[in-house]
Amino acid sequence: MPVQTAAVEAVILAGSNIEKERCLPESIRKLRRQPDITVRAVSTCYESEAVGGTSDTPDFFNAAILVTTSLDPETLRDRLHQIEDELGRVRTDDPNAPRTADLDIIYYADLVKDYDGWSIPDPAAEVEAYVARPVSEVVPRHIHPVSGRTTTEISRSIDAENPEVAPSMAIRLSTPYTTRALPDFDDVEGVYAPRLEAIVRDQLVEIGEDPEREGLQRTPLRVAKAMDFLTSGYSTSVADVVNDAIFDAEGAEEMVVVRDVEYYSMCEHHMLPFFGKATVAYLPKGEIIGLSKIARIVDVFARRLQVQERLTNQVADAMEEILDPHGVGVVMEGKHLCMMMRGVQKQESSMVTSAMRGTFRSDARTRSEFLSLVT
Repeated sequence: MPVQTAAVEAVILAGSNIEKERCLPESIRKLRRQPDITVRAVSTCYESEAVGGTSDTPDFFNAAILVTTSLDPETLRDRLHQIEDELGRVRTDDPNAPRTADLDIIYYADLVKDYDGWSIPDPAAEVEAYVARPVSEVVPRHIHPVSGRTTTEISRSIDAENPEVAPSMAIRLSTPYTTRALPDFDDVEGVYAPRLEAIVRDQLVEIGEDPEREGLQRTPLRVAKAMDFLTSGYSTSVADVVNDAIFDAEGAEEMVVVRDVEYYSMCEHHMLPFFGKATVAYLPKGEIIGLSKIARIVDVFARRLQVQERLTNQVADAMEEILDPHGVGVVMEGKHLCMMMRGVQKQESSMVTSAMRGTFRSDARTRSEFLSLVT
């Protein structure tokens, strides 16, 4: 398949009005997992009436996604159609039929081109509020290559006439991908993630098991749910979890230490769990962070395939970036099942890693004070 020689920015509109609370986040999760597509930003979820529908047609959820991709427009469109198919999209002659997933290219850099039955930019970009509003949120200064208007100008010109296009709090697309898995891990009815479930089923066959026996019939679904939760850190960011919980604290100059923050992660070498406790400390420089946010920052990086050394440094770097304190110290202790259950099988072993930034690295007294509080 042809590809671009360099990555370009594109804006994709994702929509759904069948099982939309599940399918819209799932569309974005699948986009994040594409090797040639990098998701840069996701808009608020907007709810609106279906264009051309009847009074019985369910309302749509729509969101805009800013991506960079090395795929050419036609290959990108094929990839989007593949995601639609994986989510059960049924294609009919009715362009307004309800659908589980609808993924359209709205902009592809500054390209202006007509294809067989579709165009870039998408004609709806300048006339439909359900497109213009979320698009202006992710690329507010992008200039329409034909009209010369920015996406913000386009949205404002349409908004006054379309009050029915409104942000929806039914789902939050910037949070970790938890919409399907978390409400009930034990709900094993139906199909959850068909491709991932099929992979788990094949694994059961490979190790000599019968996936049809009673105890294993719904195991692929349970494993899919568990994996989505355990790797949910890939689909969130520090900014998402901190959520402006940074506060002025004039006069707060003493060390802040949060001890025994439990974490659970997965070793990237064997995909076996490792777990333990983290201690995170910082010396404020005029600002402090909400207590629970430190634990959430740990989870952002722990809920990925990891090595403990990198995890420790990522937490320290994140604290330094968001607070700009005088210094940061992180100590993590972990037990690794890849060492306890296999290999040398040493059940009592543990690993301790540390990361020091600022005065925690340069000032021996600060470092000593911190380390004395860890034990």
